[in-house]
Amino acid sequence: MRIHLALRRHVVPLLLAIGLVLTASATAHPATGRSVPLRVATYNVHAGAGADEVFDLDRQVRALRSLDADVIGLQEVDVHWGARSEWRDLARELGHRLGMHVAFGPIYSLAPEPAASRPTAPRREFGVAVLSRHPVLRVRNHEITRLSTQGENPRPEPAPGFLQATVAVRGVPLDVYATHLDYRPDPAVRTAQVADMLQVMNRPCPRRCPAHLLLGDFNAQPDAPELAPLWATLRDADPGAPTFPATAPESRIDYVAVSAGVEIRSARTAPTGSASDHLPVVAELRLGRR
Repeated sequence: MRIHLALRRHVVPLLLAIGLVLTASATAHPATGRSVPLRVATYNVHAGAGADEVFDLDRQVRALRSLDADVIGLQEVDVHWGARSEWRDLARELGHRLGMHVAFGPIYSLAPEPAASRPTAPRREFGVAVLSRHPVLRVRNHEITRLSTQGENPRPEPAPGFLQATVAVRGVPLDVYATHLDYRPDPAVRTAQVADMLQVMNRPCPRRCPAHLLLGDFNAQPDAPELAPLWATLRDADPGAPTFPATAPESRIDYVAVSAGVEIRSARTAPTGSASDHLPVVAELRLGRR
């Protein structure tokens, strides 16, 4: 099932949605006792290209399938963005080929290229996504501070791309956030982004707030001062290894972070080779029943 935040895409046929629900029920890790096991991952897919800069979605599908994760946060996802990804809808394709529900949150949503011959050519979009074996109940695309890469002399300003997907994990609601923070050496924008994300994640709920996960490429090491406010409220599922660059990792910049109500059992990086320029982080979690 594809859930698109702008609500302007085609609706996935009912039979496909039913089939995905059945797939989720059959393949998601089974619940035991009073807690629910969940394998989650985060992966920067580099717009479908590997560390060799060759676009190869088949290679990334194999890498993602090998994770056997129930929920995956993706960064650098192209949707009809350009020639580098063959103008394809990577979010939809990955979800379809993996048999998972998809929520996509564009950071950029631009008009089609002027040379596009079709009057109904889709918008060019780039952002983050959540793949889930479990049903997706709600989706929101929140704004956080960004410094655009799509124009000259940008200024920090609110822009979308902080994705929230609420999923139902064996009857337990869970808020899954996917994010991609600023890459520049100056931490000023990341500092603002962390504050913005915390404001979103800590908003009061009409009822009891679900537990939540934050999955993403933070573009900063765990001890970076700009990340310190996150660790005051979230716990880092530390894989004990760097994640970037994939072929000779030196920096740990990709994260699975969890709120209260989620137990971290283990975490690791996955040996996906050169399928992307990042390595994925995979974490084994347990959700408390509330």
